[in-house]
Amino acid sequence: MSNVEKVTEMHGRVLRRRGGTVADIVSGLRHEIISGRLSPGSPLRQEHLAERFKASRMPVRDALRLLEGEGFVQLDPSRGARVTPISVDDVQEIFEMRVAAESLALRIALPELSNSQIDRAAAVQDRIERAPASEYGMLNAAFHKTLYAPAARPRLLSHIDMLGQAANRYLSMTIATLDYASRSNAEHHDLLLACRKRDEDSAVSCLVMHIETAGKAMVSSLEAS
Repeated sequence: MSNVEKVTEMHGRVLRRRGGTVADIVSGLRHEIISGRLSPGSPLRQEHLAERFKASRMPVRDALRLLEGEGFVQLDPSRGARVTPISVDDVQEIFEMRVAAESLALRIALPELSNSQIDRAAAVQDRIERAPASEYGMLNAAFHKTLYAPAARPRLLSHIDMLGQAANRYLSMTIATLDYASRSNAEHHDLLLACRKRDEDSAVSCLVMHIETAGKAMVSSLEAS
């Protein structure tokens, strides 16, 4: 079983056992890490989290383990839990994995992708071009999810969603310095055109270039700062 499958299985097992409390803690902490409200290296003390989320230590512990599996938290027996530090190597790995997973999803989805679904993705792209930078991560994820949805591969799509959230953590740190919006928008339009033509090779090529370019821009921004 791969690491991704283990994380997915652990998510399901823990959430079935603990219910919504664990999901609420995971969602709340993940959002704060991605947004930067919890900075890299910040301690995550179980007693404080239990008080804050009005929960016992057990669901807090389970939530931290799940976030460790997603790469947002580091657990150390001697130092406790901390927000994972930022890392250029981590960014590179995330975007390498995104290329592999998302190109597979698009290849599977494209034969089933309807014109109305492409129109929905185009409508999301229109919103991206009008929205503030703070909404880019959410809307960009929605754009890509719309194109991949016909793949009907829940495990693969869940994996892509997890990688996207990991990437959004770095995006929130670098978006103010990135001069990338116009290029990203043009790449999205190229991808939509290739999808309308049902040109699989061209669509996948556009997607791979788009993800790789975003990863390189993010790495450059992190290195410069």
